[in-house]
Amino acid sequence: MFPASVTIVEVGPRDGLQNEPQVIPTETKIALIERLAATGLPVVEATAFVSPKWVPQMADHDAVLRGIRRRPGVRYPVLTPNMKGFEAAAAAGADEVAVFGAASESFSRKNINCSIAESLERFAPVVEAARQRGIRVRGYISCVLGCPYEGEIAPKAVADVAEALYRMGCYEISLGDTIGVGTPLKAKRMLEAVAERVPIEKLAAHFHDTYGQALANLYAVLEMGLRTIDSSVAGLGGCPYARGASGNVATEDVVYMLNGMGIETGVDLQALAEVGRWICQQLGREPASKVAQALRPAAGA
Repeated sequence: MFPASVTIVEVGPRDGLQNEPQVIPTETKIALIERLAATGLPVVEATAFVSPKWVPQMADHDAVLRGIRRRPGVRYPVLTPNMKGFEAAAAAGADEVAVFGAASESFSRKNINCSIAESLERFAPVVEAARQRGIRVRGYISCVLGCPYEGEIAPKAVADVAEALYRMGCYEISLGDTIGVGTPLKAKRMLEAVAERVPIEKLAAHFHDTYGQALANLYAVLEMGLRTIDSSVAGLGGCPYARGASGNVATEDVVYMLNGMGIETGVDLQALAEVGRWICQQLGREPASKVAQALRPAAGA
């Protein structure tokens, strides 16, 4: 049973830009966030309050969050992996934050330098501090359909972490196919396992398109009633574990598919495609979105 409407969480300004090799001006990041919000997107992930040593591109997180002209009804979450990041985000005016863990022990240790259990212990005070201040917390789980170090990940492992984050107080859990190796049946089996422990309306899909399967996987989980999708304008954000591969599924492609299914998003597709072309011009590349390419104005028009 497909949902009547879907909430799209736009992750381009954070997940899409964080691995860009050139330093992107703060003004460009702010303009991207504001242009995306103007297309009707209800959630635009703004930045990450992480150490500049590990993610240099996000070093201007404070200036970005403070600089946004916030649009009524739009949420601007930021990543905060620990208490230091949370305190800085709260001081800059964050009203929603996110913590990120993994379903793979190897990935957890290599990505955030601790075990899954240790990561959950690290998140607990962040969630509690946020609760006391009325700040919502979202949880991310990486490697839900495969790991670059361990290969396939058991659905139960994903469900264990999702339940822990939900019980901790995360209002929503985003399930990430970090390396984009999932296929529709695997995606359904994973979601079935997680939905036994966390209500499906509290789950989101964050599927990468490395093998061209993201839209098919999204269709499969939408059929099960999933209502929230993470995506990135113009498909920004390559997969760091597969050389030259695409990463995030393009928001334009997701919106086009949902429009064709009669599922409401509230997003203006033409306006969104224009934003995608604009940011790609700033980055000196073409959009990875098939829809953005199809909607490109004719030469001389």
